[in-house]
Amino acid sequence: MSKKQKHEEKKEPVEPVVEPVVVQKEEEEPLRNQMLRLQADFDNFRKRTQRERNELFTFANESICLEMLPVIDHFEMGFKSAESHQTDSSVTEGFRMVYNQLLDVLKKFNVTAIDAVGETFNPHRHEAILHMPSDKPAETVIEQVRRGYLLGEKLLRAAQVIVSSGPVEPTEEKESE
Repeated sequence: MSKKQKHEEKKEPVEPVVEPVVVQKEEEEPLRNQMLRLQADFDNFRKRTQRERNELFTFANESICLEMLPVIDHFEMGFKSAESHQTDSSVTEGFRMVYNQLLDVLKKFNVTAIDAVGETFNPHRHEAILHMPSDKPAETVIEQVRRGYLLGEKLLRAAQVIVSSGPVEPTEEKESE
């Protein structure tokens, strides 16, 4: 063997010196804060988009339901007319089945009717079209002209009502002399 080969055999492989990277607290804290802010921003974004999607869905349902309410009103007027004209019960029953199906569809979309008769007048749910004297206390709904509806907790359409102005007070008539 040559001297060069002997010298190469005697050399031990030299491992590179790797110094551990020490992340200092001053550098780590801003990165941690930035990561937490990004996580919070993403969570807020996710919640906002979910809320917007729900509002869009509700708004679309509201438009469709508002278009269906006059159909329901006409069915109710037709039932009153059928009763007063003593229409064949089989015809009325067929229409009542369709009417009930429409109401079931509205219930699926969380639409509920407001029954106002006997309740205290509430301007947030009722639309007074007339005040008239009656034996009921003042500000009590005595008749419902058109039914109102709620979509969840939101007023879809106010009920048109006739409100009591209280009992009729007898007037004293003075006779002229």
